[in-house]
Amino acid sequence: QVTPVESGGGLVQAGGSLTLSCATSGGYYSIDAMGWHRQPPGKQREFVASITTGGTPDYADSVKGRFTISRDDVANTVYLQMHSLKPDDTAVYYCYIHAKAAFWDRAPTDYWGQGTRVTVSS
Repeated sequence: QVTPVESGGGLVQAGGSLTLSCATSGGYYSIDAMGWHRQPPGKQREFVASITTGGTPDYADSVKGRFTISRDDVANTVYLQMHSLKPDDTAVYYCYIHAKAAFWDRAPTDYWGQGTRVTVSS
């Protein structure tokens, strides 16, 4: 089963940077899009960024110009470089991988990681 595993979260001061990584652990047949969502304290989960198999990124307006998503298809890893962090970026960050676990899967499914916590202090 496709099991994304996030890493790289932590505590950082406002204006600082962090890079999150998400690698798959387990079998898969094919990976399509990859991306990140986040859940701030007391709020609903929200879209942060995604990247297609062709490398086309998409970002939430709140992170455009500060975050960069990238992927390594050899390592099956997606990255989120975060710069100019703000206290509002404090959240648990979840990666997802849109993939087929087996060749007989009719359509890709979103597989989610357990999340990594990012705390930005003011």
